[in-house]
Amino acid sequence: MKGRYLNKLLIVVLATVLSACSSVTLRTDGAEKTKTNPDFQQSYDYWWWGLDGKHSINVREVCQGRKVKQMQSVTTLPNLFVSIFTLGIYQPRTARVWCEGSNHG
Repeated sequence: MKGRYLNKLLIVVLATVLSACSSVTLRTDGAEKTKTNPDFQQSYDYWWWGLDGKHSINVREVCQGRKVKQMQSVTTLPNLFVSIFTLGIYQPRTARVWCEGSNHG
């Protein structure tokens, strides 16, 4: 009886953790998310449950004079696994930038 509840709890915890990928998306025109490949993508390091780590991206340099179409900060599945493995002490996040006039598909 006790083992059955423990198994159910483990399944619920695993399902929650595996579905916990998150993203924050900013669009400059209010349209729906762009699903093409970004012009820029890089992983950044955060420490101590995200409390330490400050990063910035020069979107003017990334887009080289073109307007920014979309910016996104996302926790990918590999990022999530690293965070779980280190108990949150190290938490990488991925930044993505899309520019106007991109030919990515």
